[in-house]
Amino acid sequence: MPQTPPSRKPRNPYHTGPVSDHFDGTYFFNPGGIVPAGFREFLRWQFGGGRVAWPKVAPSPFPPAKPDDRVDGDGLRVTMVGHASLLIQVAGLNILTDPVWSPRTSPFSFAGPKRVVGPGIAFDDLPPIDIVLVTHNHYDHLDLATLRRLHEEHGPHIVTPLGNDTIIHRVIPEAKISDMDWGDQISFWDDVTIDCEPCHHWSARGTRDRRMALWSAFVITTPAGKIYHIGDTGFHDGINYRTVAEKHGSFRLANLPIGAYEPRWLMKGQHQNPEEAVRGMQLCNAAYVAGHHFATVQLTNEGIEDPIRALAVALEQEGVDAERFHALRAGEVFDVPAV
Repeated sequence: MPQTPPSRKPRNPYHTGPVSDHFDGTYFFNPGGIVPAGFREFLRWQFGGGRVAWPKVAPSPFPPAKPDDRVDGDGLRVTMVGHASLLIQVAGLNILTDPVWSPRTSPFSFAGPKRVVGPGIAFDDLPPIDIVLVTHNHYDHLDLATLRRLHEEHGPHIVTPLGNDTIIHRVIPEAKISDMDWGDQISFWDDVTIDCEPCHHWSARGTRDRRMALWSAFVITTPAGKIYHIGDTGFHDGINYRTVAEKHGSFRLANLPIGAYEPRWLMKGQHQNPEEAVRGMQLCNAAYVAGHHFATVQLTNEGIEDPIRALAVALEQEGVDAERFHALRAGEVFDVPAV
């Protein structure tokens, strides 16, 4: 009788490259980390109850911002668009992170998580965008409709981890993209660099491409100071925070996620909670933090204001001045003090 052929890993449609300490030739992974939950755990969560209802509309206390064209000298300004979309203005550069202007963070226009607050900057009020950082390919971070519009109107340089360039190029073939592995560095002008650094997360655009594109954090080094940007991460015992501090020293600003963390048994490996974000701030030697990834779209169980309340408790318990950790609402502008 014919033998059953040996099982084979599926082909990775996004990236081919050498095996490394976080890539096995098909799948990316977190070394020594937590494997993403499977379908059974997903069903347990979906039917387990405990989700706090969000309002359908939750206007920001801040009006939509109208940014200046450039911020030069020692200035460092961060403006919240919403969720993980931030406008960073520093050293004469305008940098957008994980830009999403679509009404839903979903593969569908008619279903999926819907934003409860409009973008904190109207798209037409954006200054000239030079660089776009895309940290990974989940729909609340990689929005192809927004990237296409940015390409057409601004032509930015897109920086993203391995494999995500393929996803973007399929829709925007002419886009200028730098794909980066953990540990890579690229330069902009003579005095601005971007390093691609590890974070503890995962990736997927559908049901059959889980962990086939890389996820990352970024370190932006400028004459005005260093910025540590994380789109999503599990705390991972603080390992990545300690490592980035050993490599880069300290940061004028860290952009850290503080939402989408309940229930902990499911979310611990992918989303840190506010208490862990405060510990991360301390471990990476950040003078100031812009908190994000909350109060825009409901992805998990906690209430819309729960991250803010939990953050206040964590800051008090750790003895950290609340003025150092700004949880930004849509339209809010944070001029980061000089260090």
